[in-house]
Formats: sequence, C-alpha cells, structure tokens
Amino acid sequence: MIEQPGAGEDWVAGLARFLRDEPGVNAVRIDPASRRVSVATWGRDPVLGLEERLAATIAAVAARGVDTPGPAPAGFRLRREGGLTELGRLAGPTAEKLWLWREMEWPEIRAEPAPEEQEWKLLALLATLCGAAGLAASAASHFLPDWPWLARGLFLVALFAGGWDAAIDTWETLRKRAIDIHFLMLAVAAGAVAIGAWGEAVLLLFLFSASGAMEGYALHRTQREVGSLLKSAPKQATLLDADGGEHGVSVDAVRPGQRLRVRPGQAFAADGRVAAGRSACDESALTGEANPVPKAPGDPVYSGTLNLWGQVDFDVTRLPAESTLQRIIRLIQTAQRLKAPSERLTDRFGTGYTYLVIGGSGLMFLVWWLGFGLPAFAPDGETRSAFYRGMTLMVVASPCALVLSIPSAILAAIAWGARHGVLFRGGAAIERLADIDAVALDKTGTLTTGELAVAGCESFPPGREREVLELAHALEAKSHHPIARAIVRHARAAGIRELPVEDFRSLTGQGLQGRVGESTLLLGRRELLEAGPLAAWVRQLPPADADLSEVWVLGRDLVGRLLLRDQIRAESRRVLAELRRSGIRTVMLTGDRRHAAEAVARELGVSEVRAGLSPEDKVAAIQALRAEGRVVAMVGDGVNDAPSLAAADVSVAMGARGSDAALEQAEVILMHDRIDNFLAAARLSRRARAIIRQNLALSLGVVLVMVVATTIGAVPLSIGVAAHEGSTLIVCLNSLRLLFGRAG
Repeated sequence: MIEQPGAGEDWVAGLARFLRDEPGVNAVRIDPASRRVSVATWGRDPVLGLEERLAATIAAVAARGVDTPGPAPAGFRLRREGGLTELGRLAGPTAEKLWLWREMEWPEIRAEPAPEEQEWKLLALLATLCGAAGLAASAASHFLPDWPWLARGLFLVALFAGGWDAAIDTWETLRKRAIDIHFLMLAVAAGAVAIGAWGEAVLLLFLFSASGAMEGYALHRTQREVGSLLKSAPKQATLLDADGGEHGVSVDAVRPGQRLRVRPGQAFAADGRVAAGRSACDESALTGEANPVPKAPGDPVYSGTLNLWGQVDFDVTRLPAESTLQRIIRLIQTAQRLKAPSERLTDRFGTGYTYLVIGGSGLMFLVWWLGFGLPAFAPDGETRSAFYRGMTLMVVASPCALVLSIPSAILAAIAWGARHGVLFRGGAAIERLADIDAVALDKTGTLTTGELAVAGCESFPPGREREVLELAHALEAKSHHPIARAIVRHARAAGIRELPVEDFRSLTGQGLQGRVGESTLLLGRRELLEAGPLAAWVRQLPPADADLSEVWVLGRDLVGRLLLRDQIRAESRRVLAELRRSGIRTVMLTGDRRHAAEAVARELGVSEVRAGLSPEDKVAAIQALRAEGRVVAMVGDGVNDAPSLAAADVSVAMGARGSDAALEQAEVILMHDRIDNFLAAARLSRRARAIIRQNLALSLGVVLVMVVATTIGAVPLSIGVAAHEGSTLIVCLNSLRLLFGRAG
C-alpha cells in the first residue's frame, strides 16, 4: 500500500526523476488499461526495492492517466503506442537491443483519505461546540454580568472551535503565498473581536464551520457510492481444477478462461459467462435494478454482483482488474476529478475575487473614515465606525456560496447517476446533455440487444416444424456461434428433446454436418442448398425479409429453415416516444442494410434513418446535424461508433456490451445496456442545470443586495454574517436535492 504523490506533480517529470535516481534502470513502460508496468535494465537481477520506489510515479499515472503527457525531459525520449507509454533514456538502437525487460506487479494504490469522507464529522462537531459555547457565552454575559471573564472564556472557546478548520486551511494557503475565503473569515472574525463584537465573530465562525460541514457531507455522500462498490468487490475466488477439484485463490491471480465456482450468498469475483448451474443475481450495486436477475448457462455475470440462491460455475472472460465493476469505479473516480466548464470558472473567479473583496473593503474603510468623517475604529454613539462597516462589507461580499454553487450540484448529480446506472465522466457532460435537441443512435446493440432470437420456423413439407427445430438443436448444441446460442436457447424453451449426434464436423464458411441415427444432417446458409440437387427448388422460395437471417436444415426426408431477428430492446420504443415528446429529433445511424434498418425504425418510431453507413459516414452525419445548429448526443456501443461518439457534442455508450473504443470516447456510460437510462441522464442534467442556476442566482443576489445595503450603512455585522453564511447553507442543501430526489 502506497501513498499517492501531490496533485500538482507532472507524472512524466516524476518518472524521469525516478530514472535519474536509478542508474540501473534504462526505461519504463506503463499500460494503465491492463495495469501492466515493465522496466528495462542491463542485467537479469531484479533491482532491490524497485517496486516501492517506482510505486509513487505509478500512482500518479493511475490518478491522472497518460492521455496528455507533457514533453519528454532533456536526455529522455517518450514513445506512445495505443495505451502503452514508454519513457527511456536516450540511447542508440544497439544499446536498446541489450536492454532486458522485466514485468513488475502493478502496485496497489491507497488513495489519500478524502476530506469529505471523515472531516465533515469533525467540522460538524466543531460547529456544534462553537454554537453551544457561543450561546453559553451570550447567556453568561446577560445573566452573569459580574463574571465577565466567564463570558469572555466561553467566547474564546467558541472562536477556537469555529475557526480551527479555517486556520488550518489558511496556513496551508499562506505557505503557498496565497489567500482564500478562509483567510477572509478569520480576518473578519478578528476584526469583529477588535471592535468588541464578540457575538458577531462567533456567529460568523459558527455559520462558516456549519456550512463547511454541510459541504463535506454533500461530498461524502457522493463518495459513498464508490465506497459501496469497492466493498462489493470480492477478494477471494474458488477456482475449479481440470479434474473437478476446487481450491481458493486470490482474485488477483484469476485469469480469463479459468472456471470459478460461486455458492449462494457469495459475490462473483470477475466478469464471465455461466457454464453450469442456475441462479439469480442481485446486480443493484452496478445497475440500480432492484429485482433479482435470473442466470442460466450462457448468461453473463459481473464482478461484485451477488449470487442469491444457486451454485454456479462460470468461465472468466475478463481480468478482475478489467471487470465491469472496476471500470465503473475508475469512471466514477475520474468523473469526480473532472470539472465542468462553469465549475472551473468559479475556481478561477474565487481567488481573484477574494483579493478584490479585501481591497474593496480596505478602500471603503478609507472612504468612510477620511471621506465621510466616520470614526475609524470606535463607534460614535449610534454611528458605526468605518472599520465596523469595512468588516461587514468583507463578510457579505465574500464568495463562499458562489464558489460552492456549481461543484456541489455537479458532484451530487454524479453520485445520483452512479447509484442509478448512469456514469458521467465529468461535469461538462452533465451541463451539455441538458442542451441537446438531437440524438443519433446506433441500431445493433443500442436500440436492439445485438442478440439474435428465433422469429419463426418453417418446414417443407409443412407441419413438421418441431422436427426441424429438433435437428437444428442437435447440431447447434455443439457450436458456440451467436446464431447457435439463439437456436439452442429457443429449442430448450420449447422443450425440444436432445438427439445424439455422431460424426459432427464444421464445414468452414458453409455450416455444420452430423449424423443422427442413420441420417446425415446439414445445417447452414441458403448457399449450402443451392450447390446441391435442390438448387432449382430453393431458388423458387421467397427470400427472408430484410431484417431476418435464415438458417437451413437438410435431413433425409425433410427440409426446413429457422428465421432469426435481432431483438429490439423492450424499452427502446418508450424512450424514443419520450424523446419525440420532448422535441428532440431522433436519427438512426447504422451500417446495416436499409430495409432492415427501416423495419426497426418503423417499429420504434425513429424520426430519420440513415443506413449502410461506414464509420466515416456516421461522423459526416453527426457533423451535418451540428452544422444545422443542433446540439447532438450520439449513443452507440461498437468500435465503429467510436469516431462518431468523438464527433458528437455528448457521447453516450452502452456499458455492458460497449467496446473499449466506445467506452474510451464516451462521456456518459449507460450501465447494463439500459437505453432507458439515457432518459434518466437527460432529466438529471436538466434538473442539475436548473439547480445550478438557482444556486448562482441566490448567491449572486444575496451578495449584490447585501453589498449595496452595507455600503449605505444599513446592515449590522450580525445580519451580514447571517445572510452570507445562510446563503451558503441554502446552496448546499439545494444541491443535495439532486442526491436524494428523482431525476424526473
């Protein structure tokens, strides 16, 4: 377990520094996607302690990624190939051939404890102590005027508790030769004490620490969803040996192709496909689906989901580190680091504005004192001093609520989405998705499931359809083709008996052959029959509809065919109808034949169909929509969709079936391939935008009103404190509505 380096360190420079400090290491290769790291040395002996010394740099790569590396430092060369990045010393080709590469274990990274996970509790405790001590001090000064030291001591306790966190943050920023709103709060509190306004100083720090606790709690809630996913990841797995035996292994040792066993109540250790057994899974941690999902042989299972009642053996299809669960965790963590454009604006605005407030307050102090002749520090009867007014102006103008307006809403929206099967890879996607007025959708795997299903069975002569299905099942049961899976699934659901097959073999590019009893069977495409004595008869048969695939079966005295169709997602029709009602134009972009695409479009009610498209054509279609002035979202899942995803204003990928290329380009991931989650994402983004606007209007409105009122001297410090910190609390509470509410 290692600590991550500082957030500001460039990982390329850190890796170069590592190489300078390790003369025995010539180069390092890093592939974060597959979590692999290799080092090049002169000798075969491992470098002692190398893993530990390299770990900090690897942690930086894992935290920030290697998508935008800086230039290679002097004396080094930087190479990139796909997801692999290599930094090495400058050397000739001959020298590089002598390097010996050794793969190392990817270090386990311990993230720094997030402040929002624990510190909000400390802040809440300090705010409570501050408030209680402040109330006690006010009571003591009122009821025990002869004991002024008691009230003064309680006020000091309240100030210490309320200003503790602000003092720590102020010290850190002062060490960097900067100031922020925490410095403002301490300065105002100190000024209030200097003019004898102890109660106002305590009220300021109480509300400031309480709003900080509220902010921390909001961020803590966003992190809790990731924590629940991390806890659901199993650490051990039961591996089945070739002889049927079983033994426990670490999840890190599991490899694709191995068969694991999961008993009732255990979690799946990796993504895979059921090989034996039946059960149901609780997949709520990944998808938000409350109902158990049935699992039978051939069905996919996902890491971190819970096996409910049956013993299941499954074949691993992905490394545990590349599982759906781990990808979700990395996506959420990345999303919480990426900031929306408006959020970055308030970050830049906050620091400069702090200097402006301090300078403006100082200027107004001089104007009130020297220009209007107000007393400098001590009040003159009912006339408040210039210093008192300057302190009040500094309080009401500080940007606490404004700075929190956008980040709190964005993080709450990301957390809500993660809990309901929608992953945002940053705040920018949340903001842009609210503005879309056109949606381009891929057909296969997006509007349809991408899985074939038997739509019909025909026999020649008619009336023997069940026999055709029996013969097809007998041959396809020995195949692993997607068409074979569909036929076997349909036959088993129909209760077809299993016929023994002998002399089974695959006819490359044509079909399957086998023998049932004394009869030889053939199964394959129409071309298989057109090459034999039935060629003339087959040509007279009408072809299958454009949206259907056909598989022919030829027996001794029987000919038949099965018709298969890509299954339309049950929720696609409702999603497209809702988009149309919202005034959003829907366009299907597909590489399929026009007839097949139009058949699906008619059934679903898609506004426009563009079929037979290459990846380049899809990009051109997206660009044409954008040229019309539309804000376009693209929803896809395949490698061929990746370019059009990159070209769209908002890119959306199907999470379970989505290719790595599509997921890399996507800003929004729809988990478990639920297209209806797109509606949830769109509603959430519109609601988040509305709340952001409410937050900005509230925070800016309070600042403007209070600044004007303070400038003319109509606001006491206590009212300014309450208005300023009260607006901060309201902003945080308003953003939390996203976390606890519905997206509709």
